[in-house]
Amino acid sequence: MGGNYLEFHFTIEPAQPASEILIAELGYLGFESFVENDDGVTAYIPVEEYEEDLLSGVHILQSEEFEITYDVNEIERLNWNEEWEKNFSPIQVDDLCSVRAPFHPKPDTEFDIVIEPKMSFGTGHHATTHMMIRHILKNDWKGKAVLDMGCGTGVLAILAAMKGASVIDAIDIDNWCYLNTLENISRNDCEHINVEEGGAELLEGRSYDMILANINRNILLRDLPVYEKCLKEGGTLFLSGFYSQDLPVMKKACEKLGLKYIEHFERSDWVAVKFSR
Repeated sequence: MGGNYLEFHFTIEPAQPASEILIAELGYLGFESFVENDDGVTAYIPVEEYEEDLLSGVHILQSEEFEITYDVNEIERLNWNEEWEKNFSPIQVDDLCSVRAPFHPKPDTEFDIVIEPKMSFGTGHHATTHMMIRHILKNDWKGKAVLDMGCGTGVLAILAAMKGASVIDAIDIDNWCYLNTLENISRNDCEHINVEEGGAELLEGRSYDMILANINRNILLRDLPVYEKCLKEGGTLFLSGFYSQDLPVMKKACEKLGLKYIEHFERSDWVAVKFSR
């Protein structure tokens, strides 16, 4: 059984926003990867990490607002890429940028990003990644120093590089994401992106023109003062990973630090916001 995974297929009615909440809760418990389906979520955890009563700590499973059922299969680690190939379809953002796997045909878009998602977030399918891509497409990155915090697959750092950013740091606390980003920057000929494993403690003394942080509400609120310290005068901060209902809290926290709200995108109850210094 060593090296195998348990595949949990959760059927959720209604699917949103329960799917997102479930993914966040399962992530804390050691589930390593997720695929969102029309009817819910498929989640993966190494067999050795799973304990019998692990799911009793998942609050949303007890919620009366949603009907959630699940079944479990054990799959071999070797089948991992097959699972992704079955579930990963290419996306296009604003007809300008495509995000696809190596086995998808090359589309006719100005920016074509090829990623092998493995066990990382950030395929572009998630609303937050999609909106952050839109922000990158809309802004000027030529010659800029950029931070992609919580880089996942590295897709945002790669697009910033394609748009002409000169110095790029891509950082993630998760080892899978760190390794996956290294692989994806090589695949997209963006070797000048510097990839590091860790958190906000790595940012001491650094300075950036643009900061991208697609993480989650609590981590963003905790680390905002660090981002603000690293942001050059006239710099831009893009935040995502939280719901539209959290926007007032995020605006207030940023304004306290002297960051000015510019605009935001909204998609499936999630938001991606632009602030400037």
